[in-house]
Amino acid sequence: MPVSYNESCRVFRLDTMNTTYLIGIVGKENFLGQIYYGPAVPDDDMRFLMRLEDRPWTPDSNPRERASFYDAFPFEYPAWGGGSFREPCLRVQDAAGGGNCELFYESHTILPGKPALTGLPAAYGTPEQCDTLEIICRDPILQLRVSLLYTVFRDSDVICRSVHIKNDGDTPLSLTAVLSASLELDNMDFDVITLHGSWAREREMDRRPLAHGKQEAFSLRGISSHQYHPFLALCEHTATQEQGLAYGMSFVYSGNFLAQAELDQFEKVRAVMGIHPDGFCWYLEPGEVFQAPEVLLVCSENGLGGMSRAYHDLLRNHLIRGQQKHRPTLLNSWEACYFDFDHDKLLELGQEAAKSGIEMLVVDDGWFGQRYNETTSLGDWYVNEAKLPGGLKRLGDELNELGVKLGIWMEPEMISPDSNLYRTHPDYAMTLPSRAPTLARNQLILDLTRKEVRDCVYSQIAAVLRSAPIVYLKWDMNRPLTDLYSSALPRERQGEVYHRYMLGVYELQERLVTDFPDLLLENCCSGGGRFDAGMLYYSPQIWTSDNGEAIDRLSIQEATALAYPFSSMGAHVTCCPCHINGRITPFVTRGQVSIPGCFGYELDISKLTAEERAMIPAQLEAYLLYGPIFHMGDYYRLASCTKNHSYDAVMAVSKDKSQAAVLYVQVISRAYRRSLRLLLNGLDGNARYRECKSGETRSGAAWMHGGLLLKDVQADFHSELIVLERVEI
Repeated sequence: MPVSYNESCRVFRLDTMNTTYLIGIVGKENFLGQIYYGPAVPDDDMRFLMRLEDRPWTPDSNPRERASFYDAFPFEYPAWGGGSFREPCLRVQDAAGGGNCELFYESHTILPGKPALTGLPAAYGTPEQCDTLEIICRDPILQLRVSLLYTVFRDSDVICRSVHIKNDGDTPLSLTAVLSASLELDNMDFDVITLHGSWAREREMDRRPLAHGKQEAFSLRGISSHQYHPFLALCEHTATQEQGLAYGMSFVYSGNFLAQAELDQFEKVRAVMGIHPDGFCWYLEPGEVFQAPEVLLVCSENGLGGMSRAYHDLLRNHLIRGQQKHRPTLLNSWEACYFDFDHDKLLELGQEAAKSGIEMLVVDDGWFGQRYNETTSLGDWYVNEAKLPGGLKRLGDELNELGVKLGIWMEPEMISPDSNLYRTHPDYAMTLPSRAPTLARNQLILDLTRKEVRDCVYSQIAAVLRSAPIVYLKWDMNRPLTDLYSSALPRERQGEVYHRYMLGVYELQERLVTDFPDLLLENCCSGGGRFDAGMLYYSPQIWTSDNGEAIDRLSIQEATALAYPFSSMGAHVTCCPCHINGRITPFVTRGQVSIPGCFGYELDISKLTAEERAMIPAQLEAYLLYGPIFHMGDYYRLASCTKNHSYDAVMAVSKDKSQAAVLYVQVISRAYRRSLRLLLNGLDGNARYRECKSGETRSGAAWMHGGLLLKDVQADFHSELIVLERVEI
């Protein structure tokens, strides 16, 4: 059983394929403590790790030192107050303004399957796939009921955690912090890994020794953000890609977050994750409930690579919906012509796509309202007939006759001050009373906390989708949230706006994928500003970055793959010189770096050289043949150009180990060097594999321990896609 309870020692046990998580009930008051999380162990009773014998001041034996007990006890779900001075998961303010909260175990239930989280994205599973433990704790003074949920999948090394809170009393309470999960670990010379960045350089990996105090990543922008990412890892300092202990925490949420690791005076580590407390206050009336988002926990003995593979499998099998559907190759109009297009130009792009074998044309920004530039028309989701006579239907029908599908771009969460919608409903924009609105990209934010605003937006989206043969929608979001205020909420509920906004986005996207089940939804947020597990629940792929330049994409895709599969990464061949950094990269390299992701082009094909245009069919064929290995196979990081500053290599192996693909990029040519020895990974050591280009055949063990020799080429930005196939002996 993946979930069990040992009544004799009062210990809960969660077993994934390779790890064990133990929770214990302690003392007469039923404190709930975290005992162990790590590689699988057969023992239930490991309460010695709680070090209760080190503390003669436990409440049972010495009530005068209760605060000291709170300061050191490894609470499973720590609340603020009573002497708990480390970062809490829960802060509650009562009607009198008091701030203490004490949670004690009350009961538990083991459920088959996994209950859905109301209004939130979350992993899913059937009773045959998983079990869920619900532990109910209570503060008897506040009459606050806290349900801790843990789901364990039989085919995964991920534990899903979430929290459900109910006010069982007769007076209102204010939740001023509700985080979703906490880990209590002994420091094992840990490094902490976070992902940081900015627009066009999302998710750069930052690995540093864990120091005393708090180290954190966070967002207060209303989105998971370009600047930081809702992910945190702790790993042994000596841990590599394939060796050493690593812990991961990934947040299934797309708004403000806090991911924090704290090393305390006892050399204990507390890692917490959840909605950021700043700007958050949830007013909980008697009988009301609050559901916190989900955190995905991973422990791996096989280094960062083992952690990544666990996340990839969980997301593909139990969170991303529509994972198995074919992802069409596409041509996006944005870098091809920006706002400057009409029907004839788009049809010309479609004709070029058809000649090359590209499956879909995506009409990006500029097809609606009076949208000739970025200053106008967001919110006016109807076709600009001056640009597109006959509308999207005419264009879609003509593309379909060519064998090309139609996709479109929209930015449904925003409104332009210069728009018909704003002139009719200025109250739909989120603004502060008595203050001038804060613009970003000449746009304001729609107040999606309000049902009438959501209904207005959705009715427009649905009308457009029903008007034409549209099979793909790119949902963009191009600014952070500011001026947080909703005219529909009373003063005491203004601290709910950030979260209610995110719930509104989730509701809209859920309606969309429910009403249009065959629609391929791709999320985008100025590139990768909202690339997170929450968005993946609604869209199986996300635009990874507005920076599609191949060499920059190496580091972006490397860090993204730390927690997300390649099947989730939108990756296009873009213009050269690159419109963002000016770099000139070979067309071959641009194509091969994009093949592991969701493949497409973002340029004007007619402006390519004849040699480059001739390469497109081969790139498309390579994607159709080998993209699935990267999408569905096991991921191995072989080399990182962010570390060696010279070359990059990533490998994927199909689940049945019959095929493998290696993407190698020589970033900088090296003078007077011998061939590079690249050790492969993940193959069946006893099987034999043929390298498809050269025909060279060796055992899997020889490829992994002897390696692949790569000759130095006298060129920067050179790439090779190397494919191995298992052969019968």
